Amino acid sequence: MKPSVIAEMTNQELVETLEEHFLAFRKMKLNHAVSTLENPLELRAKRRVIARIKTELNKRQTQEKA
Repeated sequence: MKPSVIAEMTNQELVETLEEHFLAFRKMKLNHAVSTLENPLELRAKRRVIARIKTELNKRQTQEKA
């Protein structure tokens, strides 16, 4: 998910997307522990999407306070 797409989302959409990606990441991580994933770099990509969403949410929270 690109940062430009994330920036266009509302706060509620961001929170919902974050929850979805986080649950998917946990499931992928568990599956990888049991048996290796076809492409383990998917874990890194998912983790980075989660970080981008959290960064956008934090940025919006700091702008509201200022």
